[in-house]
Amino acid sequence: MAVFYSFHYDRDVNRVQLVENMGVLDGQKILNHQDWESVKRGGTSAITRWIDEQMKYKSAVIVLIGKETSTRPWVLYEIEKAWNDKHRLLGIYIHGLSSMGEVDSKGANPFERVDGVYGIPVFDPTQISWSTGRIDSKATYNTLAMNLKSWSEQGTVRFW
Repeated sequence: MAVFYSFHYDRDVNRVQLVENMGVLDGQKILNHQDWESVKRGGTSAITRWIDEQMKYKSAVIVLIGKETSTRPWVLYEIEKAWNDKHRLLGIYIHGLSSMGEVDSKGANPFERVDGVYGIPVFDPTQISWSTGRIDSKATYNTLAMNLKSWSEQGTVRFW
């Protein structure tokens, strides 16, 4: 399945690369820092064009939700665009994946910030270690890898 990953680049790109490297889904190429900065230098219209082009032939948009994802204007734009273009839409929490050896705290649901978008499933693969009471990033990764394909098929599509 071809998907578009929506996420907060600066904070979560390392976690998103883990998802991409699972090889479970065919997502857009995750830009390296230099390429993303090049797109951003083109301004709002260049970013909008890049998003629109990347999303064009995807069957689903998966919002990979980290601690600050719900505050990101481009993520909110991508959610609204996916909804209006009738792409399958869903969210997956990724705060429990390791980024440079660290996990993060759970962020707010970004779908609640976009008017008219509702009924979007959000999955949370986060696993807590019974012995430490903390997030187990390896178990979280394994849970996500095991469920990513089936979750991607459960997104909501706007029908009108």
